Amino acid sequence: MVKKRKLTKADGRAWLRRWRLVNKQEREELRHTSIEVKLRQLAALMASASELGWDEERASEELCARERWQRLRRAYMAERDSAPLP
Repeated sequence: MVKKRKLTKADGRAWLRRWRLVNKQEREELRHTSIEVKLRQLAALMASASELGWDEERASEELCARERWQRLRRAYMAERDSAPLP
């Protein structure tokens, strides 16, 4: 059995510094990725949504969003209709 070593503050800081460098590099790569490649990646992700079971979840989220927009629209229309005319 391998004995686990406690993580020191220095170890934690070094780990965080490395991940910040990784994130910085990833942002740079994304910044230089063409819109065509990004759209192809998005299309591939959307095509795999049903295989990953995201369709059902997305449908549920869409329904919630539509209901929120309807409530907002009704509240706005009610406020607009009750406002005095200029």
